[in-house]
Amino acid sequence: MKETRPQIELDTDDIGRGPWLYGRQVREPREEVEPGSLVEIVDAAGRFVGHGLYNPLSDIRLRVLSRGKKSDLDQPRAFLMNRIAAADRVRKKLLKLPEHTNAYRMIHAEGDDLPGLIVDRFADTLVCEYHSLGFYTLGEDVEWCLKQLYPDAKVLHRVPLNARKMEGFDPAEETEPTEEVEIREHGVAFRVLPGAGHKTGFFCDQRDNRVKVAALCEGAHVLDLCCNIGGFALHAKKAGARRVRAVDLDEVVLERAEASAAANKLEVEFIHADTFNVCRAEINQGIQNQVVILDPHKLVRNKRMLEDGLVKYLDMNALALQCVRPGGLLATFSCSGAVELSDFVGTVFRAARRAERNIRVLEVLGAAPDHPQRPDFPRSRYLKGLMLAVD
Repeated sequence: MKETRPQIELDTDDIGRGPWLYGRQVREPREEVEPGSLVEIVDAAGRFVGHGLYNPLSDIRLRVLSRGKKSDLDQPRAFLMNRIAAADRVRKKLLKLPEHTNAYRMIHAEGDDLPGLIVDRFADTLVCEYHSLGFYTLGEDVEWCLKQLYPDAKVLHRVPLNARKMEGFDPAEETEPTEEVEIREHGVAFRVLPGAGHKTGFFCDQRDNRVKVAALCEGAHVLDLCCNIGGFALHAKKAGARRVRAVDLDEVVLERAEASAAANKLEVEFIHADTFNVCRAEINQGIQNQVVILDPHKLVRNKRMLEDGLVKYLDMNALALQCVRPGGLLATFSCSGAVELSDFVGTVFRAARRAERNIRVLEVLGAAPDHPQRPDFPRSRYLKGLMLAVD
């Protein structure tokens, strides 16, 4: 017998585009609906318009899964299987990622029409990161689907702290990361602990940018700020950089970075310190580098943090620019989805004026193609970067 699903009524006859519907767009249900439920979405006139995951505890009240037929979600597991398999095919058949790496984003939430679900692959480990209560409640179905595609994979589940706050729940249980794995990326090996640290354990989104920046590092002195496990640093050294120094305040990730450098037989100097302090010391000592990379963790998690976050980006970039030798390069990034590209560019330009440096934009950078974007959801274009010639 087909399951009867709760109905959530919109405050309008237009469902609009994009995968999110906010509390102000949704009427209170006539009967209590369990947070995280799979529901039918009807417009103000009572007409069926789609399916979604409902959470009255979050301002993102509905995450839209389908605008198709009413029967689309009769079998939720089959629906998920089709969506997940389609995302996997893009990575394997279209992008041919396994030819270059065994670490990539297999599911990119809204970009793959699975809003609130991220899955990253690290060798034979798959990390599911839940940004919605609805997908967390479907965790068993998600794991079943993944096991159909990768029967021998180890599947981990995690809910980041900011998602717990936004979605209003604490997970009953999570899979604790316990075992490091070795991943490879364009000929460089990294030791990572899947499910630990920032994001899911590794920054797959910077894969192509690491190679692009490294191609300009031959014979150069390179300073990698906020290096995490040394992605940019190791690629730069492999590409022939004369000297590479990498800075981070996290001792744990630096230990993995050092282990990765040793495994690749690459000489990189890792510095456990605050980026601000290192930059100020470099400036005071008159030390400058041909290439500087600045890739901080997410500084702006929501619009309320935007003003303070842009000040931090301004300060960091002004210092980083002073660490670049005239005729050198700064590759600077923001992974804050709440920061628009125009805001980031403007902030970097103001930093250049403060640092009294002339800059030219050589290229605007973004996430690797395993992080697809929807034109009706600009927040999916969260990673933004600038390659700058500095005089």
